[in-house]
Order: sequence, then structure tokens, then C-alpha cells
Amino acid sequence: MKKYLNEIFAELSDRLDYLKDVNLIFNIPNISAHGDLSTNAAMLLTKKLKRNPKEIASEIIGNLKYDETKISKIEIAGPGFINFHFTPSFVSEIVKEIINEKENFGKSEKYSGKKAMVEFVSANPTGPLTVGHGRNAVYGDTVANLLEWIGYKVDREYYFNNAGRQMRVLGDSVRLRYLEQLGKEIEFPEDYYQGDYIKEIAKNLIDEFGDKLADEPAEGIFKETAEREIFKDINKTLSRIKIHFQNYFNENSLYEDGKIIELLAYFKQKDLSYEKEGAVWLKLTELGNEQDKVIVKSTGEPTYRLPDIAYHKTKYERGYDLMIDIFGSDHNATYPDVLAGIKTLNLNPEKVKVLIHQFVTIMDKGAVVKMSTRKANFITLDELIDEVGSDVVRYFFNMRSISSHLNFDIELAKTQSDENPVFYLQYAHARISSIMKMVEKEGLKLSNENLNLLATAEEQSLLKKLHQFEEEILYDAENFETHRITAYLEELAALFHRFYTQCRIIGSEKNLAEARLALCIATQIIIKNGLKILGVDAPDRM
Repeated sequence: MKKYLNEIFAELSDRLDYLKDVNLIFNIPNISAHGDLSTNAAMLLTKKLKRNPKEIASEIIGNLKYDETKISKIEIAGPGFINFHFTPSFVSEIVKEIINEKENFGKSEKYSGKKAMVEFVSANPTGPLTVGHGRNAVYGDTVANLLEWIGYKVDREYYFNNAGRQMRVLGDSVRLRYLEQLGKEIEFPEDYYQGDYIKEIAKNLIDEFGDKLADEPAEGIFKETAEREIFKDINKTLSRIKIHFQNYFNENSLYEDGKIIELLAYFKQKDLSYEKEGAVWLKLTELGNEQDKVIVKSTGEPTYRLPDIAYHKTKYERGYDLMIDIFGSDHNATYPDVLAGIKTLNLNPEKVKVLIHQFVTIMDKGAVVKMSTRKANFITLDELIDEVGSDVVRYFFNMRSISSHLNFDIELAKTQSDENPVFYLQYAHARISSIMKMVEKEGLKLSNENLNLLATAEEQSLLKKLHQFEEEILYDAENFETHRITAYLEELAALFHRFYTQCRIIGSEKNLAEARLALCIATQIIIKNGLKILGVDAPDRM
């Protein structure tokens, strides 16, 4: 419906020049009696044209050329809103389009030819993924899916660091557990990695090498084995929730390839850095930030800012038009320094979009779930998947805006009823598959010939919701709002169940029954497409 209005208003703007300056937005009125779509264009033009908005609205309507088989009525409401009512027969035509395009319905070529990178998870290989990593992972992959749906070629990238203190401590943690299992007395520091996974890696080394590694240093085979095994575990976990990366970028390569030295030389040459108290500082105050920041400590060790700026420079060099970084809220205060550093390189920081998500609390029966004792002081993502399944994990992590703290309700997640939105949607999809089998036995077949018969309030409400899908996906992709898809799908499923309760298929006149069957199939396609973006299965049987 919006597509049609955009077409006729584009034609109208050639005759009414003042419309070219207006950002035309068509909204769904809060009250259905006020029409199917509404625009406040006339009110936006009042100041410029110095005329009464109702007078402007009347002029717009008087000059608008439209097909009366598509628009039944246009009226002016309130201070100057223009309300559009569409004919039931035009509204029902969406069914043909959906059935013809099937799994491609909702896709757009708006950003065709553009390249995007979504960098997410990016957990160093020091332990299993936690539920906090899970929200980052699911959200990042869903954003990547959305961008692909609107035409972007998307690369998913995992950035990690296998050098530095964290990794040295990891290697030494394994070494000490190895010695412990050999019967040697050890002192295990409190700030070392405590989980059972460290003991498991140590045990595997004993099984393979016996006591031959007793005199090996931490940073040799112990660190390398730990990194390899933990990464294997991370990738296995991610694959369980359908996440696969095109690229893995090792921070250490920035040092090996000379990118860090090159960047430091650039800052010095451009007089953007200076030395003070043995450290190197970046002149961020000259870029509008509140204070300069250290990029190399007095010990010679870089702060996170330096490799992060160098890393983002490689993203520009690789030709990405859009670069998305997904972080937890503990990064809220740090990323502006990196964006300022990008600006010093004469690169457009607006190509980088930083998306911050809030933390996750696991709830069960109204109480916070205690931390796992099996794997140190965190709940692993694997444990959550084992508990509720991958579909529920993906859906629940997408249900809330990333700006909101997420309470993950285990009891609800395991409920096999309409209260659980995943069950509710998958049941709607499976129910339609069941309907298709039933009507086949009745000799009914899919037909697009009599869609004009879909005129009841329940049918029209469902049809109008189907019309919103394309625009919903485009909006959600451009605004990185994955939670809106879940809300849309739940509303669609509720309208479908209402329609199916009120509008009989078997027992209705043949043409009407076949039109209603087509509406069911179109609804099923949209549910499946929406769930696919979310990474959730759409079963034919429950």
C-alpha cells in the first residue's frame, strides 16, 4: 500500500513542486476508522507555504491521480492529516505477490553493490562462550541477516587477540593443572582461569604426552593447545545456533605486518601524538574529545586504542561501505576514542556503526539463576542451549531492544504453549501445513483467481499486516532493530489465529475456500521468512 502511495506522490511532485522538499512519511493511524494510511505532509508545508494546512491538503488531494479500484476514499482529518482508505480487492492482491516471490518476498536491492562487515562475538580464546557472549552473537548474526536481505554483501568477522597477558595466564593455568594432575604440588593463583575446561585440556595433554611436558614453558604447547581447543569449542557452540564466520582477524597480525609501527609513525609525522612520562599520548583534545589518551604505556605496551584504530583502518582498506561493531555495555566509554582516531586518518567515521547491548540475567521461576559451578563463575552458552534449545535461544536474545537489560526466562522458554512466543509462531507455521493437507483431501487447490472475496474484517486485518512486511524488514535493517521482527511476527500470528477461528475454509463455497487457502499460504511464507532472518526453524509439524 505504501509502495503505491509513493508511486502516485512521486508523479504528483512533478506538478506540485513544493512536495519535492517534503520527506513523505505514511503512517498507520491508531484508529482503524481513520483509514489504512495517513500523512501529515500538508502540516509540514504550512510554514513554508504560509497557508492553512487543510487548504494545502485539499490541493494535494485535488491534484492526486489515483486508481479508484485501489483507493476507495481519501479524506482530511484533524488539523490537516490526509487519510487513505484502500479497497479490499487491492489489499488482497498482496497474496499473489507473496506466493510468487516465496522465500524472496521482503528482500530489497536498495543496497545492492554495497559491502558490509559485521564484527561480533570477538571473545578472546580464554574460555567457553557465556550467555553474555550469546546475546552479542545472536544479535550480530541477525543484523548480518537483515543487511543481506536489503542487498548488502555481508562479511561476518571475529576479531581476537592470542597474545598478551590474558593468553600468558591461560597457558600457565593449563601448565599448572597439568603438573597438578601429575601429582606435583602447585600454587594456583586466584586470578588464573578456574574452570573445569582448563583441567580437561591439561588431562588431554597428559593422555597424549604423559609427563614429557613437565619442564615446558607456559607459552609453548600449553598456550597453543589451550587456544586451539577453546576455539574449537567456541566454533562448535556457535554452529549450534547457526553462526558461521567468513573471517577471523588476529590482533597479533597488526604487529607482525607492521601496521602498529606504521600507525605510530603516522601520528608522530602529523603531530597528533606526543611523549609524556615515558608514555605516548594521542591528541584527542584536538579532535573535540575531553582529554588526550595514552596509546602506548610507559612499559612499551600499547593500550587497546592503538590496535583497535589500526584494525579499523584495515576495514576501510578492504573496501567496506558499512562497518558494524557490536559490543557489550562495558565498552560504552571506550569506542569514542577509536572513532576519533579513525578521524585522524582522514577516514569517514560515519561508516562505522557501534552497537552496544546491555547484559543478560538468566531467570527461572522468578528467581535469578545462580552461576554455574561446573565451569567456574559463569553460565555457558552451551548450557543454555542444552536447557532450552537453539531456536529459543536465538528468538529470546532477539526479543528485546539491545538498549534494554534482558531477563531470559527459562521457565517461559521451556513452556510448550501459546505463552512461549517461539512455540506460538512455530505452531502457526505448522498449523498452516496441516490445513494444506486437510484441504487437499477435500479437493481444494491453491488459486489466486478470487482474492477479491477476502473482505471480512479478519481477512482484511491479516492482509494489511502482510503488506507491512517489506517495509518492516527495510526499517529494521537500516536501524539494526532485530526485536521489531519478533513483535511483527507475533502480531501476524495472532491475526492469523483470529482469522482461522472466524473464517472457515472447509465447508465454505469453493472459490472463497481457495482464496482463504491462498491467504493461509501467504501468511505461512511471511512467518517462515521472518523466522529465517531470526535464525529460527519453521517446522511443518509440532
